Amino acid sequence: MAIKKKEEKKLTKDQALKKLDTLKKDLLNIRFKRINNQVENPAQYSEIKKSIARLYTTIKSSKWQKKF
Repeated sequence: MAIKKKEEKKLTKDQALKKLDTLKKDLLNIRFKRINNQVENPAQYSEIKKSIARLYTTIKSSKWQKKF
C-alpha cells in the first residue's frame, strides 16, 4: 500500500503516476470501509494520504521538469 520515501525517489515519472492512481483507488476503498466501520487498520488512511502527497511532490520536483 504505502511506499517508503527511498522507493519514491527511485521511481520514473510513469511509475509514479501509476502508483498515484493505485493509491487514490485504495484511498477511496478505505473511505467506504470507514463509513461502514469495516477498517482493520485506521492508521492506513493517513499513511496513504501522506504517500499521495509525497508522490505529488516527487512528480512536481525539478527531477522530471524540462529544462529551458
